[in-house]
Amino acid sequence: MLKKFTPVFKISAGIMLVLVVIGVVWPDGLERITTNVQAFIASKLGWYYLIVTTIFVLVALVFLFTPVGKIKLGKPGEKPEFSRPTWIAMLFSAGMGIGLVFWGTAEPISHYAVSSPTGETGTDQAIKDAMRFTYFHWGIHAWGIYGIVALVLAYFNYRHDKPGLISATLEPVIGDKANGTTGKVIDIFSVIATVIGVATTLGFGAVQINGGLAYLFDIPSNFFMQLIIIIIVTVLFMISAWTGLGKGIKILSNANMGLAALLFLLIFSLGPTMFILNMFTNSIGTYIQQLPAMSFRIAPLNEETREWIKSWTIFYWAWWIAWSPFVGIFIARVSKGRSIREFVFTVLLVPSVIGFLWFATFGGTAIHLEHTGVDTISKLATEESLFGVLANYPLGIVASIVAITLISTFFITSADSGTFVLGLMTTGGTGDPSQTIKLTWGVLLSATALALLYTGGLQALQNTMIIAAFPFSVIMLLMSMSFVKSVYQEGKKLGISKINQSGEESE
Repeated sequence: MLKKFTPVFKISAGIMLVLVVIGVVWPDGLERITTNVQAFIASKLGWYYLIVTTIFVLVALVFLFTPVGKIKLGKPGEKPEFSRPTWIAMLFSAGMGIGLVFWGTAEPISHYAVSSPTGETGTDQAIKDAMRFTYFHWGIHAWGIYGIVALVLAYFNYRHDKPGLISATLEPVIGDKANGTTGKVIDIFSVIATVIGVATTLGFGAVQINGGLAYLFDIPSNFFMQLIIIIIVTVLFMISAWTGLGKGIKILSNANMGLAALLFLLIFSLGPTMFILNMFTNSIGTYIQQLPAMSFRIAPLNEETREWIKSWTIFYWAWWIAWSPFVGIFIARVSKGRSIREFVFTVLLVPSVIGFLWFATFGGTAIHLEHTGVDTISKLATEESLFGVLANYPLGIVASIVAITLISTFFITSADSGTFVLGLMTTGGTGDPSQTIKLTWGVLLSATALALLYTGGLQALQNTMIIAAFPFSVIMLLMSMSFVKSVYQEGKKLGISKINQSGEESE
C-alpha cells in the first residue's frame, strides 16, 4: 500500500504526525519550543517579513501595467472554467473566509480599545488608526502574497504544462534540481506550511464556533467542546471532499457568499449605517495615503510599538505566507483562462475592497457601540466579540445563528479545498488526488488543529504559524524571480506587437 504514496506524501505526513503526537504527549514542551522560536523570528527577522511581503505586492502590481500582462494563464483562446462571480466567490471563500468572521469585530475593537498601533486608545484618532491598520493587514499585502503564488503556479501549470507543484515553478532559476531531491525538499516545506496554515485557521474557526455557542447558550468554552466541534465538522467536510472540487466547493462557496451577504446586510442596515459609510470612505483614503509608511513600519526606537507590530503585522504576514501554498494552488486551479492582468486586478483589488466593507461594517459597529458607551465589546473574549455586537440589535439571536452557520460553512470550504490541494501537492501535482489521500490529509488537518489547541490555544496557533511561514517565504522569493524571468523571456519571443488588444496572443 505504501508504494502508492510518493516520498513527498510519506515524509510530510510523517512529520505532521510526529508534531501531533508531540503536541499530545508533551504539550508544555511543544508550547515552550514554539514560543521561543517564534520570539526569535519576530524579534530578529521582523524587518525581513515587512520587506519581503512588500516585494511580493510590487511584483504583482507590475503586471497590471506591462504589456506582458495580456498573456493568458492558459493556452491562447482558452476560456475560463468558472463565471466571474463564482470565481470571486471561490477565491474569497478559500482565501479569507473564517479569518474575516473571526477578526471582523475583534481586530478593530482591539486596536481601538485594548492595544492601539499608535499608543492611543479610546480616542477619535484611535478609531481612525484602528480601521486603517485593519485595512492594512487584510488588504493588498495579504492578497499580494496569495496572488503571487497563484499567478506563478497558474502560469507554469496551464501555459507551460508543468505539474501543479511549487518545485516545478523554480526550474528557470534552479534548473534540473527542481526535478530531483532539492525539488522534493521544497515541496515538503510547502506541504508542511500548508498543513499548519490551514490547521491554524480551522483552529480559529472551532474556537469561534465554541465562543458563539458559549455566548448564546452558556455552553462551556473549552478544549473538549472544540474537540467535538472539529470532529463534527471533519465528518462534514470529508463528505464534501468526496463530491469533488467542481460540486462540493462550488456549492459551498456560493452558499458562503449568500450567508455572508445576509449577515452583512443585517448589520449594515440595523447598525450605524452612516457611521459605517463615513468610516469606510475615510479609512480608504488614509490607507492609500499611508500605505508606503505602514509597509515598512518597524519602530526601531519604540519598544512598545515594535511589540505591537510583532503581535499583529508580523503575525498576519506570516499567516498569509503560510496559507499561500494552499490558497495559491486553489486560486490557480480556478483561474485557468484568465489573463495575467485580469488576474492581478481581480485578486488584489476586488477581495480587498469587499474585506474593507466587511471591517467597516462589523468593526465600525463594534467601535461605535463602545465609543458611545452602549456596550463594552472589548471586555469580551476575542471569539465572542462578534456575538456581543449582534446581541445589541433586533434579530440578534437569528443573526448569531447565521454567523455560526457561516463560520461552519467557511470551515468546511477551507478544509475541503485544503484536502484537495494537499492531495495535489503530494501526488505529483497532476489530476485529482485519490479519496484515500484526501481522507488522510483531512484527518491530519483536524488532528493538527486539535494538537495546537491542546498545546496552547490561540497563542500556540499563532506561534506555529510564524515558524512555518519563514522557510516558505524564501521559496516565494525564488518563485517570483522564476516567474518574472520566464514571462519576460516569453514576451520577447512573442513580440509585444503580437499580443492583441483582446488579451490573447495572435495565432
